[in-house]
Amino acid sequence: LMTRLNFIHWNAVVYPTFEEAVMEGNGLAVIGVFLKDTIIEFDVFDPSCLIPSCPDYWTYAGSLTTPPLTESVTWIIKKKPIEVDENQLEAFRMLLFTSDGEEEKRMVDNFRPLQPLMDRTVRSSFQNTHLLNIEAQPKDHAQQIGP
Repeated sequence: LMTRLNFIHWNAVVYPTFEEAVMEGNGLAVIGVFLKDTIIEFDVFDPSCLIPSCPDYWTYAGSLTTPPLTESVTWIIKKKPIEVDENQLEAFRMLLFTSDGEEEKRMVDNFRPLQPLMDRTVRSSFQNTHLLNIEAQPKDHAQQIGP
C-alpha cells in the first residue's frame, strides 16, 4: 500500500479564488506523488524535493476526491515515487485540516474508494505498453480504458 501526496493548484489566470476554480472545469490541477517508505533525512525542507526528478507521469481529467467532488481537476500522477522514512510519513499524518480554535481534525484517511474510469482517457508522458495489460496507442500515448 502506497501513500500519495497531492499538490493542488488552481487556475489563477481564469479564476481569482480557489473557491471559484473548484467549481469550474479546468479550474484545478493536482500533481500526485507516491511516497515509498525508506530511510532518508531532510536537513532543510524544500518542497521541490517532494517532486521526483523523473519526468514521467499519467494525466486525466477528473474530480476532487473530497467534497464537493467537482469535476474540475486535471490530475497529473508522477510515475516514480519519492522515498520517505516512517518518521516523515508520521509527520504528514499529524498535519491538520483545521485552523486554530477549531476541533483538531487530522489529514488522514481523506480519500474515497476507487471510482470507475467511465469514459475518461488516461494519457502518459512516456511510451506505456503495460498499463493494466492494455497496449498503448503509439500516436500520443493515450489509452482509453473502459470499466
